[in-house]
Amino acid sequence: MTPKQKPDHKDLAALLAPDILELLDSAPESIPAETAELHPADLADVAEQLPRKALPAFLAALPSDRAADVLEYLDDDLRAEVLEGMTTEQAAPLVAEMNPDERADVLDDVDEETAEDILDAIPEETRLETERLLEYPADSAGGLMTTEVVSVLETETVEAALSQVRTIARGGKREAMNTIYAVNAAGSLTGVLSLRELLAAPEGAHIHDVAWTDVQRVIGSADREEVARVTSEYDLVAVPVVDERGRLLGAVTVDDVIDAIEEEQTEDVQKLGGMEALDDPYMQTGFFALLKKRAGWLAVLFIGEMFTASAMGYFETELKRATVLMLFVPLIISSGGNSGSQATSLIIRSLALGEAKLSDWWRVAIRELSSGLSLGAILGGLGALRVIAWQMLKDENIHFAGLMIGKEYGPNYMLIAITVGLTLVGVVTFGTLVGSMLPFILRRIGFDPASASAPFVATLVDVTGLVIYFTVALLVLRGTLL
Repeated sequence: MTPKQKPDHKDLAALLAPDILELLDSAPESIPAETAELHPADLADVAEQLPRKALPAFLAALPSDRAADVLEYLDDDLRAEVLEGMTTEQAAPLVAEMNPDERADVLDDVDEETAEDILDAIPEETRLETERLLEYPADSAGGLMTTEVVSVLETETVEAALSQVRTIARGGKREAMNTIYAVNAAGSLTGVLSLRELLAAPEGAHIHDVAWTDVQRVIGSADREEVARVTSEYDLVAVPVVDERGRLLGAVTVDDVIDAIEEEQTEDVQKLGGMEALDDPYMQTGFFALLKKRAGWLAVLFIGEMFTASAMGYFETELKRATVLMLFVPLIISSGGNSGSQATSLIIRSLALGEAKLSDWWRVAIRELSSGLSLGAILGGLGALRVIAWQMLKDENIHFAGLMIGKEYGPNYMLIAITVGLTLVGVVTFGTLVGSMLPFILRRIGFDPASASAPFVATLVDVTGLVIYFTVALLVLRGTLL
């Protein structure tokens, strides 16, 4: 995938677009020379400013390899629209010139009939290569990788390998030219070295003598999170991709890793907000598609919150006798939800970065239990002090929904303070444990841990928090309420 450009490039593109339109009408053959100094990404920005009907003519005015480069930087939806509007004879040469991973991406975006027609029209070797890439999910290592890598036999001499690299470089573009992979006769990855290390290798040496044999790799089915983790942990510019037998398939370059990280983080943030991840950028998502992504989770959360009313209804009698308890319900449920959201956010990120594994769940549980008790004690103390301070600001005799709290009736407000304090300890501890364990449970059953979003945890803790609160109140205030 190709990284998208910064918004400030759009201003320059808007200025150049009228000139390009004029050249299309008067002298389309001059467009290649007039735009030769522009980076393909900037030229793609210009293309996006042109009327849709002018795009095929604009691309046709460019050399096919240049037009293919521009296509790689176009917005995904616009690129698919342009190719679907072209004839197969126009689209196939451009798609064939694209990098393998981009070629697979664009054919995955266009409609099935267009993709099949283009595949049938491109050279057989290119078609077979593209079909192999299309077999992998788009968010897997195989879906992200390019097959344009440089590999040499481990038994080759340095001189023979250099000659082979020169031939490859002169024959066409390679995305991962700076990294040389050593393979054995079966095609299995056995070593890696940089182009600089190959140039600096002593004459007469063999590749297996100078290559690094400890090669970090991923299999084709690996998730993009695993690719990002390996890239970051080992400071790689490209991650080799192998099959189950260890044979080299291709490599994921760092620009694709950056795109994958951005997409993964966007998806996780959207899920943490309590909705399904969007398939397209926000401004390009249709109104009804946006409603569909948001309404489902909101309905689930709404149904969950209905249990809150049920919990309050169960304790209706006690609430009528001590409605003062209602004053502290927002304090209780918000504290539980906040603690659960903190825990789930920490664990989701730890799982994503590989800092925590499924087998670490019990260590996390012990750690979060201690954290929950400590945080609950802190908030419980603050909550109790809040009740006491609030009472001290009142007159000496106050009627609290049937409870006379004052000097002559004894310090009953202290019981309220104890109730709030103990409840906060329980609710915060419960919220912390639930928030930390839900990501492990979801990962274990095959779901994305990001689905344990903060709103979902907060809703669950709201219901249980009320039950804890009123249960503690019944125990502590039993002599007063009954």
